[in-house]
Amino acid sequence: MVLLPGGTYLMGSQDAAAYPADGEGPVREITLSPFWIDPLTVSNASFEEFILAAGHQTEAERYGWSFVFAGVLPHDFPDTRGVAAAPWWRQVPGADWRHPEGPDSSLNGRSDHPVVHVSWRDAAAYCAWAGLRLPTEPEWEYAARGGLVQKRYPWGDELTPAGEHRCNVWQGEFPRRNTCDDGFYGTAPADSFQPNGFGLYNMSGNVWEWCADWFSQTSRYGSRKDPQGPPHGTHRVIRGGSYLCHESYCFRYRVSARSASTPESSTGNTGFRTARDA
Repeated sequence: MVLLPGGTYLMGSQDAAAYPADGEGPVREITLSPFWIDPLTVSNASFEEFILAAGHQTEAERYGWSFVFAGVLPHDFPDTRGVAAAPWWRQVPGADWRHPEGPDSSLNGRSDHPVVHVSWRDAAAYCAWAGLRLPTEPEWEYAARGGLVQKRYPWGDELTPAGEHRCNVWQGEFPRRNTCDDGFYGTAPADSFQPNGFGLYNMSGNVWEWCADWFSQTSRYGSRKDPQGPPHGTHRVIRGGSYLCHESYCFRYRVSARSASTPESSTGNTGFRTARDA
């Protein structure tokens, strides 16, 4: 893990690309104590160690299905229920962390990719087993910024400086055509691309990451020192965007952007990284 020094930073943004309903702004000073954080999202190999040691059954396994992006399914895949507001998401029986695209898929060649199809509760169970925790939302954003001040991405304000891709997001026209200019269709290994200034990988794109906090559109955190999220809620915070994000519809791979999902939800583009107190 990487020890981050903490201190005071500017959280949030007034970016014109922000979605008002997300509660991304206003910009405010937040002070954090030092803490440790993983440089990588938890991989399939690490999650398998937890499953074998703890005997945990993920929520996708218990429910018998999870949401999979239609673009990674075979062309002859049987028709299944989609999400009305996002028809590219398909309910796939048998999809879980071991079978990311359904029962006929496997993790072959993906042991170093981030684990997906894990709910917030699954991530919390992993943390309890490992003696760790999920990062708070202010910790996550501080870590993602890598020491930069109010930049759009972990490396600066330009998405592809000098034409170089720095993250795994959608290129082309979503959801019909992905040019894969960054080299990936679907998840990438957890250590892909250059790390940020703190030595952390893929803080933008690849997979959404669960945070410890409940989500609120209006919460500005009651304390400016090591703030905690709301005491209760219906959704947990997710951060960082994923390989499905595109500026045209989900410009949330910016470091200040935020979103949320219910704690029992699982999808093929959501994982997590861990933290602990210093």
